[in-house]
Amino acid sequence: MTREESLRHILKHKAVAVLRFDDPSLFEPLANALYAGGIRTLEITMTVPGAIDLIRQGATFLPDDMLFGVGSVIDAETARKAIDAGAEFVVSPVVKKEVIEACRNLDKAVMAGAFTPTEIQHAWELGSDIVKVFPANILGMDFFKAVKAPLPHLRLMPTGGVSLTNGKEWFAAGACAVGVGSSLASASDLKSRNFNAIEEKAKTLIQNL
Repeated sequence: MTREESLRHILKHKAVAVLRFDDPSLFEPLANALYAGGIRTLEITMTVPGAIDLIRQGATFLPDDMLFGVGSVIDAETARKAIDAGAEFVVSPVVKKEVIEACRNLDKAVMAGAFTPTEIQHAWELGSDIVKVFPANILGMDFFKAVKAPLPHLRLMPTGGVSLTNGKEWFAAGACAVGVGSSLASASDLKSRNFNAIEEKAKTLIQNL
C-alpha cells in the first residue's frame, strides 16, 4: 500500500488501535476481537516483545481491509525493519527527521509525536503525514482548538485522553483521527483474555466516532 492509500484509510476509519501487551500469544485473538468490533487500523508498538516478528505474523492472518502499522519508533533503522516486515505506517512518540525521511523514502505514511505548537509545525514541515499529539490527555481538547485556529492546515491525532465515548468531541476540537490504547484493551481484560469485552469496547468506540 502506498503512503497516500494508507493516509486515506486512516482518515476514513478515524480510529487507530494502539496495541501494548507483554504476551505475544495475545496478538492474534486481540487483533481478531478488535476487527470484529469494527476497528480497521492497528498499531503494534515496538515495546511489545518480538514486535517485528509479530508484524510479519500479522500479514498471515489479518484481513485485507485491516491496515497494520508500527508505533514507538524512535530511529530510522527500526522504521525500515518494521516496513520490511510488513508495516504500512509508522508512528513515533517524538519528532525525528531520520524517521520521517525513512518512511517518505519508502512511500509509507508516518505520524511523528509532538507536544508544543512549534514541535507540531516542525513535524509537519519535515513531512509527517499526521502529527500525533502526545500525551493528549495533558493538553486536552481546548489545546487542539487553540492550535488549529492559527494552523488550520495541520492534521492532528490525539493519543492519550481518548475514551470509548468522547471521539466526536475530539473531532469537533480539530482531530483528524484518534489513537486509542488502554480504553480498548485494558490490562485486566488482557490478563483475563476477555476478548469478548474488548470486542464490545471496540463497537462502542466506533459507534461514538
